[in-house]
This record gives sequence, C-alpha cells and structure tokens, in this order.
Amino acid sequence: MKTIKPVELSNRLQKNEEVFILDVRAEEKYNHYHIKEQYIHSVNIEKTHIFDENDMESISSLPKDKEIIITCTTGNSARKCAEILAEKEFNVTLLEGGITAWKDYKATK
Repeated sequence: MKTIKPVELSNRLQKNEEVFILDVRAEEKYNHYHIKEQYIHSVNIEKTHIFDENDMESISSLPKDKEIIITCTTGNSARKCAEILAEKEFNVTLLEGGITAWKDYKATK
C-alpha cells in the first residue's frame, strides 16, 4: 500500500500539482473540516458505501486514471477503504495519520 505523509502532500501542492482526495469520514465531519487547497479535488464518500459490495454506484465516479489519496480521521478506516479500492484496480495512496495528522502538520506551518 502506497502512503503519503502530510509534509509530502503539502510539498506537492506547493508545486501546483493537482491532487484528488477521497475523504471517507461521515458527511458531517467532512462538512465541518476537509482539506481545501487550490489544486485539490476533494470528494466525500462515507466508508460504509465503500464497504458495501452492492453499492458500486458510489465509487463509479472515482477516477481510475488518477492517483486517489484516501483519508479519514486517523487513517484506519481509510486503509480498509484503500484496500477495497485497490482490489477494484483504483490507484490509491493512503494519507498517513489522516485528517488529524494533516491538521497537526498545518498547525506547525
């Protein structure tokens, strides 16, 4: 499983690289806070939809030709979702430490 540290993600954004982020937290948590930067395309699909083998419609909008950086609060749910999506041939990368690590990193900048 590929992973990316918050500092590495930040470096990519500073280079104006476009990034696709899949946030698998509950919609309320996503709406309260999610990673917003100029070059980020952020999507929220709750983990329960990804865990549901019969709910292929939810993930049908995800790109298969781009890297998808997956995040949740701490990284545990995102890891499970990344494993499921990798089996379906999506190009997934896990944000180490999730939103918590991202917020901690941004607080030091």
